[in-house]
Amino acid sequence: MIVEERENKPSEQPRYYVLLGAPGAGKGTQAEALTGILGLAHVASGDLFRDYLSRETELGLLAKKYMDKGKLVPDDVTVRMVLERLAEPDCAQGAILDGFPRTIAQAEALEAALRERGQRIEAVLYIRVSNEELLRRLSGRYICKNCQTVYHIRFSPPKRPGACDECGGELYQRSDDTVETARKRLDVYFSQTAPLVEWYRERGVLIEVDGEQTIPEVEASLLEAIESAARVGGGEE
Repeated sequence: MIVEERENKPSEQPRYYVLLGAPGAGKGTQAEALTGILGLAHVASGDLFRDYLSRETELGLLAKKYMDKGKLVPDDVTVRMVLERLAEPDCAQGAILDGFPRTIAQAEALEAALRERGQRIEAVLYIRVSNEELLRRLSGRYICKNCQTVYHIRFSPPKRPGACDECGGELYQRSDDTVETARKRLDVYFSQTAPLVEWYRERGVLIEVDGEQTIPEVEASLLEAIESAARVGGGEE
């Protein structure tokens, strides 16, 4: 098993995997699971933006201007953040990239930067979910105002309507969790990010996984894809 190999024989070169999927596809959930199993860092662009903003860095404040308008952060800003993050000690063995790259320009910049270091993307894992299912997932989320616990009216509803099971706090729906906003988010994704799927497919590193399976089934499919990519990569080396 690839997991046993990673635990007993660390790779000399860091291994990077890109996790692609539309909003609501479950990238964050799967990224957390994969990083725990594989011992890699989880590098999420959204977390980077919040971190840079909380520290009031120049890049963070610049990113905020675009995020507040519901626009994608410019490629050069995002790329600089991610490359700085990949240089940190916890990324020494590699990372799962979640939410980056989002455009072909970002992918090209990442590829060039890794090539300079003698590194590469091992595999691009695309969690495929239908548009109808994505809308159902995105438009049903509610969050506790106190403890930030997340609920979903379809998948994980609270025991009492409108109240958090954990602390009793009031639940609310973020403006970006409504059906109207969900459609806009998906429109942005499919128009600006989906072409990246084909770009990686042409390079022979894309592996598609059915994202409408159960969470454990998706996780198992992703791990199988990573094992497959490692066997191919090992054969090439």
